Amino acid sequence: MAKLTKRDIVVAISNQTGMVQHDVFDVVQRTLDHITNSLANNVAVELRNFGVFQPRLTKPRVGRNPNEPGSSFVIPSRATVKFKAGKIMRQRVEKLSRELKEASERKAAEQSAASVPSSN
Repeated sequence: MAKLTKRDIVVAISNQTGMVQHDVFDVVQRTLDHITNSLANNVAVELRNFGVFQPRLTKPRVGRNPNEPGSSFVIPSRATVKFKAGKIMRQRVEKLSRELKEASERKAAEQSAASVPSSN
């Protein structure tokens, strides 16, 4: 499965705007740094039509080592980031979900049709 990197974003924006890649990289990096700093200061980040990042504290929980049965320890609470997708992102990903499901069903139907021996 392919992935989108920061470099891919910089190149795409540079090509679309005609800006120098170095300047685009600086803007993208500063944007990500500002988002990170806000979350580190317990400030939620809301990007309309994209989503909301919220810092939250996980609850402490009991962990077990599978190599040592019977032993358990407490995993302390820690700060994490919760992401809730915005409306447009959610709709577009749901559309992808339907398309992937249909493609999977077509592939399964093709495989079952191919596995059935023909009677000559």
